[in-house]
Amino acid sequence: MAQQLNNEEGTTLIPPQKAAGETRSSMISASFNFINSIIGSGIIGLPYALNQAGLPLGLLLLVVVAFITDYSIILLIKGGNLSGTNSYQSLVQSTFGFPGFLILSGLQFLYPFIAMISYNITTGDTLTKVFQRIPGVGPDHILAERHFVVLLSTVAFTLPLSLYRNIEKLGKVSFLSMVLTFTILIIVIIRAATFGPQIPPTENAWAFAKWNAIQAVGVMSFAFICHHNSFLIYGSLEQPTLANWTRVTHVSVGSALIISAAFAVAGYTTFTGYTQGDIFENYCRNDNLATFGRFCFGLSIITTFPLECFVTREVLSNVICSRDLTKAEHVAITFLIVSVCTSISLAYDCLGVVLELNGVLSATPLIFIIPSACFLKLSPGRWFQGENLIPTILILIGLFVMITGLTMIGLYPQDCSHGVEMYYCEGANNSDTVLPV
Repeated sequence: MAQQLNNEEGTTLIPPQKAAGETRSSMISASFNFINSIIGSGIIGLPYALNQAGLPLGLLLLVVVAFITDYSIILLIKGGNLSGTNSYQSLVQSTFGFPGFLILSGLQFLYPFIAMISYNITTGDTLTKVFQRIPGVGPDHILAERHFVVLLSTVAFTLPLSLYRNIEKLGKVSFLSMVLTFTILIIVIIRAATFGPQIPPTENAWAFAKWNAIQAVGVMSFAFICHHNSFLIYGSLEQPTLANWTRVTHVSVGSALIISAAFAVAGYTTFTGYTQGDIFENYCRNDNLATFGRFCFGLSIITTFPLECFVTREVLSNVICSRDLTKAEHVAITFLIVSVCTSISLAYDCLGVVLELNGVLSATPLIFIIPSACFLKLSPGRWFQGENLIPTILILIGLFVMITGLTMIGLYPQDCSHGVEMYYCEGANNSDTVLPV
């Protein structure tokens, strides 16, 4: 199939005899960009996903979600080749017309919009604890009040950065975000070794499976979604062939899976059943290393928020205006988006449920359903035969995860212990020796 698409669609843009070294360099660069687009703030909720599903089943589901992500990304490019399109939006519009374009636009708006809400919740969770490490700032200080911190970060950082009209001015934060993510991963692994043995495992901590596994799939889908960047990275290849794209995708998703699994296991094995949607909620306030991790994650969140705001604003402008926004319209829409996100995050502060909701409501259809549906519409043959079988199965799985996940979120909302110092921190509050830095 790959070779057939290559020949029929003419996707080899540069002659094969081009120097191998240049092609390899381009593929390495593309792989790095792709890994960076996958590994982001969603990683913070993966230990919570293992808590929902159980450690063994959770790891298995993480591998399955990574496999489906890998497969659907390749499927997107196949669909683009079959339809002669070069973006997710144009592929869906070419395949399902304007109604399909509206549905995709709604999902592409909803995903970053809910993500921005989760970023504000995380900012309130993490930076309040960072500020409390400043001498003279206690639990009753205004800097320890999450509502004030969320408003402060919005007014001072996220809103001004979100007002940029050119996304290139925000591009430099990508490398910084990757460095901060690796720093957080190292901190979580260190604490798994130094702090984890002091916390007794909860009941059924090592059970193979738990009944909240479907909600865990939503959190994992949120962490792995990267489809909006696929066509852009594919087009950046020096030889944008399906074979080269397949190799880039396998390397990128595989690397992201290893990093994500390491973070999830380190976080969950430290706290087992106590694991929160924001893993830094589990660390004690006087843990200096964890405080540094909170600072790194808070900074990463603040610099990532404007990128998501850019996406939501572009979706709105494309659907509503179908033209470039005037300066006044740009400011008004940006202010409206940021204000609504901030208001919701001030009213609701449980990160785990927000991650679950975004995963099942927007990430699941963007990963499981839409790429498969586009390919099936464009591909000849019956749905349950040949290479159409897997996309058909993915659609059914996606629908099951969405319906079941939304039902469980509504019927069995997860508890959230935001701002509560965990019982195992009582000794640590009086002695830094319990938490060596």
